[in-house]
Amino acid sequence: MSEAHHSSTGGAARNGSWLDPIRAVQDKPWWPWTKRALVLVFFVVVASLLFHQAAKIDWSKVAESMGQQTAGTLAIAGLLGLSSHAVYSSFDLFGRRVTGHRLPTLKVMVTTFVSYVFNLNVGILIGGLGFRYRLYARQGLPAEMTTTVIAISMLTNWLGFLLLGGFLLMVRPPELPGDWVISANILRIAGVVMVCLAGAWQLACAFSTRREWQFGESTITLPNGRMSALQLFASAINWSLMGAIVYVLLGREIAYLSVLTTLLVGAVAGLIIRVPAGLGVFEAVFVGLLGSQASSSDLIGALLLYRAFYYLAPLAPALVLQWWIESNASESDAGEAAQARLQPATGNAAA
Repeated sequence: MSEAHHSSTGGAARNGSWLDPIRAVQDKPWWPWTKRALVLVFFVVVASLLFHQAAKIDWSKVAESMGQQTAGTLAIAGLLGLSSHAVYSSFDLFGRRVTGHRLPTLKVMVTTFVSYVFNLNVGILIGGLGFRYRLYARQGLPAEMTTTVIAISMLTNWLGFLLLGGFLLMVRPPELPGDWVISANILRIAGVVMVCLAGAWQLACAFSTRREWQFGESTITLPNGRMSALQLFASAINWSLMGAIVYVLLGREIAYLSVLTTLLVGAVAGLIIRVPAGLGVFEAVFVGLLGSQASSSDLIGALLLYRAFYYLAPLAPALVLQWWIESNASESDAGEAAQARLQPATGNAAA
């Protein structure tokens, strides 16, 4: 797994590294202002495109579509969302296995849940990173351990994405709009590459005799094959549950694999186009890829309900649980974490 080790001099990462030209540009006095200007232009372009798309939607039909959902459908969507959050909340337990820290399972899962909810709603810097560092620090976990836990959790999430998304692109590439220049064969090739990357990681974890790899200032310690397989399985289940929520809200009228593939594409689009919570980007991908199979109002209505169940509804319990963690943080937590730092578990990832 990934554990950052920062040396005082920067070592090889600063001497003759391929990153040197990038650092040279970043050191220029004009770079911060240029970066801000580019980001501003980017967001203006994205916002204008989203506004243009929103103007084409009949919002009265969207409201009508949402109002037609049955109580049974909403209940199933809610249970699927709860299951997905529960699965994702287990991702930081892999980090506990690697680092050997002694925080209880419940506190680790609650911390992951709170961070994930805020990550979905306000972005990774505040949610996925900021909340994790704060909450783990309140429980006495050293920053370097938290960094490792975060890296493992993120790796777990995207390993499953590579495996599941790659497989779907190989066997069932989405039908792209006619004005898109990407062919089905290119998508299949991308799928093969994704599956190979996930497979290569699994093989390396299971059979590699060299367990630690140095990349600049970071050391990657491979987990054993069993743990890596569990990571892939847990992540694939989580992505599948997320796709199932949208599938149910769409009335099961579009093939589940098509919905899941579109959700995975939308996740990448939201990651690339840094709009908080992927607002508008996610919906645009669904309308673009599935617009021939369902009306825009039905798609938008289902996705707004998906956001309500998966993004917004967990906010209230996340705030309560955040208060619970911070108010119940004690000196014993700090003592346990310090002991874990000095005496890591013998069955760690390199075992």
